[in-house]
Amino acid sequence: AVDWQSTSIMTWHQLSKRYCNMKTYNNILFIVPLPPPVHGSSMMSMYIKNSKLINDNARCDYVNLSTSRSMDEIQKFSIKKIFRFLYSYLKTFIYLVTRRYDTCYLATSCFGIPFLKDAPFVLMCKLFCNNVIIHFHNKGMKEYSSKPFYKWIYHLVYKHTTVILLSELLYDDVKGVIKKEQVRICPNGIPELINSPKTESKKNNPIPTILFLSNLIESKGVICLLDACKILRDQGCEFICNLVGGETKEINIERINKEISNRGLGTYVFYKGRAYGLEKERYYNNADIFVFPTYYAQECFPVVLLEAMQHRLPCVSSYEGAIPEIIEHGYNGLLCNPHDVDSLAHCLKNLINNKEGRGRMGANSLSFYETKYKLTNFESTLNSILKS
Repeated sequence: AVDWQSTSIMTWHQLSKRYCNMKTYNNILFIVPLPPPVHGSSMMSMYIKNSKLINDNARCDYVNLSTSRSMDEIQKFSIKKIFRFLYSYLKTFIYLVTRRYDTCYLATSCFGIPFLKDAPFVLMCKLFCNNVIIHFHNKGMKEYSSKPFYKWIYHLVYKHTTVILLSELLYDDVKGVIKKEQVRICPNGIPELINSPKTESKKNNPIPTILFLSNLIESKGVICLLDACKILRDQGCEFICNLVGGETKEINIERINKEISNRGLGTYVFYKGRAYGLEKERYYNNADIFVFPTYYAQECFPVVLLEAMQHRLPCVSSYEGAIPEIIEHGYNGLLCNPHDVDSLAHCLKNLINNKEGRGRMGANSLSFYETKYKLTNFESTLNSILKS
């Protein structure tokens, strides 16, 4: 009888252990912005949705948090956006009521009206799920955290959550609300190129070509770049600068061409419009220098810099967000202060006049990307956070 009881206990222990080993899947609800429109946060969310690693290790459901369907709709009121918000809210509620989730993952805004729009999703998830992860792709909390109303609602939203930052450099923005032990770090990553430039690319440009690739938004530095190009022209530098990106309500094709003409840059700077896929690849491959002089206050971790790095380009950018972690000054590019046109012109001139330096920094850019910023690195890090 003793032997039978001992054997039975052993059997139940083994069965229990086997069940625990079988339950390797987490049930995860992802509430994230998905493209369109295309921007850093929506692209990273799409990479998650398409990730074999993450979806093989979890049972995943997805709710699209975005209420805009184009760049023109961003920061504009419309009835369509209200209905999209209500649909997303209802879909989230139905998922939470009908399915049991181990984890809720949200990529939300952290300040202003976008935060107030996203906060109900977090609070609803906290009612149904113990593990809530919030992934920040922007910044701006510091400015709001001292305001009484925001201070109160920040406490409700972020208490007992895990917060993912793209870089340790971004903790200063949230430290007034979020404790250090709540934070995990997960840098962005992007897919490898099909034809990766493993060896030094041979440029046939008789004149160095500068590439700016972003939607035409003033805070992304496009007007500062034109001012810097005027300085370079006045100093006798030979260069071509291609502006690639979509028009916005701030800057349309008429205005950008007028800005170019007013500075006498008609033979130096060219607006090329939007570019996707192979056409965008051609602009990267034909460029000698990549420039992104952003002073956008919520700039965190520009994916466009990672794209330039994987195309073996030296990058000129600004001390904003986590950019000093992506671009090491003098190693794989040069950095200037936001709004500092003279410093921007100086950085560009150094690379225009130094072909050997461009090649060295470009090689370092590719090496940096391959070491730190592949999509597989991002997937592996995020998967570890979700498992833990």
